[in-house]
Amino acid sequence: MSEATHHVTAPEDRIPFHQKLIFGTGAFVNNILAAAMGGMVIVLNLGLGMNPALIGLLGALPRITDAITDPLMGYISDNTESRFGRRRPYIFFGAIAVGIVFAVLWQLPVGKSEAFYFWYFLGGSILFYLGYTVFATPWVALGYELTPDYHERTRLMGVQNIVGTIAYVIAPYFLLLMQNKLLFQSDDSMLGFGVDLVEKDMVEGAGDLAIIIAIVVVILGVMPAIFLRERYKAVAVAEAEEKNTPVESAGAVIMRNLKEFFVGFAKALKFKPFLKLCAATFLVFNGFIMIAAFQSYVIIYYVFGGDTNAGSEFVGHAGALGAVSSFVVIFLVTWLCPKFGKRRAFYVTTGISMLGYLLKWFCYNPEYPWLVLLPAPLMAFGLSGLFTLIPAMVADVVDADELNTHERREGMYGSIFWWVVKLGMAAALAAGGFLLNATGFDVVLGGEQTARTIYLLRIFDVFIPFAASAIAIWAITTYTITEEKAYEVRQQLEARRGST
Repeated sequence: MSEATHHVTAPEDRIPFHQKLIFGTGAFVNNILAAAMGGMVIVLNLGLGMNPALIGLLGALPRITDAITDPLMGYISDNTESRFGRRRPYIFFGAIAVGIVFAVLWQLPVGKSEAFYFWYFLGGSILFYLGYTVFATPWVALGYELTPDYHERTRLMGVQNIVGTIAYVIAPYFLLLMQNKLLFQSDDSMLGFGVDLVEKDMVEGAGDLAIIIAIVVVILGVMPAIFLRERYKAVAVAEAEEKNTPVESAGAVIMRNLKEFFVGFAKALKFKPFLKLCAATFLVFNGFIMIAAFQSYVIIYYVFGGDTNAGSEFVGHAGALGAVSSFVVIFLVTWLCPKFGKRRAFYVTTGISMLGYLLKWFCYNPEYPWLVLLPAPLMAFGLSGLFTLIPAMVADVVDADELNTHERREGMYGSIFWWVVKLGMAAALAAGGFLLNATGFDVVLGGEQTARTIYLLRIFDVFIPFAASAIAIWAITTYTITEEKAYEVRQQLEARRGST
């Protein structure tokens, strides 16, 4: 399984460990926001009684705006010239903006209609994802340019994935935290009303939790902008100057930028190695996202017969165990890659996750509730391997693209990559809501769901991510940028523009 040649990372190509950790704070912000939006949205159903199909649309519709904002932000970031760099100003202000909007989004007023909640959350979500894009797109691009080395890129993505995974250790307990009457209480006696403690419901708990998350997001989100530097800023400026663009009117500048944006967008979508990475990520990640909520429903309403508190506790335990297991997976992936290559490491991690999905059919058992924990470490191989390997592979793609186009376009490739993922996520979230309706699930029935509902919940929960992962393995079999190819590309680039 080993490749013919293995290269040793030069000292000047290594990223100091503390800088890897700082880059990882962006991953924590990225993941905690994604996990919170996915995990807290259940409040709209269980706390406010909204139709699951409407909730699915609330997850999907704002992501459609990403079809424009993500690639546009990537282009803007690639072509920004400032003394602070192409990425860092957007990372700094984007983190602040997205934190503020997230906190406000979950301050849901009580006693309103279903239509009010739908439009309030839809408008707030669009603003949230706009701020999310301003932060995340330049942050992703920054990671692609921190080192030119094939293996150091994998190590960087491994460290950032470890830091980012901490978010997934915490996130499974959000549902439990939102219902924690001791944690989220108001002390009205301090306001002079003479009442010591007033218990808050799940919706109010979500509002308080959102404020805490927002504070963490702002503090950690600005750190990559403050402490990291952009390696290819000078290269990008030099390549832009080679075009020798004459003095133009404002209208001509706008038209030229639009033309360059669409031409660059089309070139990226035509690059086959990049498309294969997008396809694999689309399948593995969105196969999981489509049924992300189903695991909670199966545990609560099948394993625990509708006991929300007990079920939520085990949802948290399973999610936390999977997240902790991810740390081991990431170390394993960074060990596998220098020996077997990134592509083969992807086969191993995705294949093990498929075994975990199958085990859910047998281990989610009302008679033995603790078996719920058994598949979690195996399923962790899927997403942990994916988000360690694929970003490192996209960085290799960016180099190959520069060789062809004479342009550094980390922002464009990063934004298109996540644009494809988010469009798939939008479809997956919408489909998930309609699939939940198709099972016949009715929150009013509590633990008295029909046998058909439980059976369909379990079928979707197991076999949708299993099938998607299998297709992803097939898609990546023809990915062509090996270790040897990546080093050849780097040598040609450095010969053309000088070592960087």
